[in-house]
Amino acid sequence: MSTAAAPVRSGAVLADLLPAARHRYAVDAALVLGGAALTGIAAQIAVPVPGSPVPVTGQTFAALLIGTALGARRGFLSLALYALVGMAGMPWFAEARSGWSMPSLGYVFGMLLAATVVGALARRGGDRSVLRTAGTMVLGSAIIYAIGVPYLALSTGMSMSAAVAAGLTPFLIGDALKAALAMGVLPTTWKLLGHRG
Repeated sequence: MSTAAAPVRSGAVLADLLPAARHRYAVDAALVLGGAALTGIAAQIAVPVPGSPVPVTGQTFAALLIGTALGARRGFLSLALYALVGMAGMPWFAEARSGWSMPSLGYVFGMLLAATVVGALARRGGDRSVLRTAGTMVLGSAIIYAIGVPYLALSTGMSMSAAVAAGLTPFLIGDALKAALAMGVLPTTWKLLGHRG
């Protein structure tokens, strides 16, 4: 009798491979809660950037990984929970902040949308090869900045060019490193699980 893993079905994300068919709702709830908590923990890995109200954090990487691993629906719910609980007062945004008045809150909204989009791409195989993972991570990062940078400009009164200089440019190298890490981790995980395509 073979003990080989069952073939991975098309349209699956990593979380779908958990053996929990009888308790799907409980597993989904645990994944959503865990994704929100992981994002909150990753947000505390924060390095201030001189001249910018936005620190370098681990939360963008966590948000993109959560979206990719959990899929669009659970990724959206995880980041929505993270955002709502943080806005309600839980100090788990970057640098243990919370509330509505942070100039970096737009990045949190961007992460919510990005997790949803990368989750949808992961269902279409966007995390199963190095090149597809690179494209998925670049698009997710672009979505975060597309919402975060204009929000930063509006909330601080900066010009758009000043917001780009303070809220985008200093983060590009770190984002490239995070994308490279994802490009190694996600396709490797699929290969270890026996997926070849």
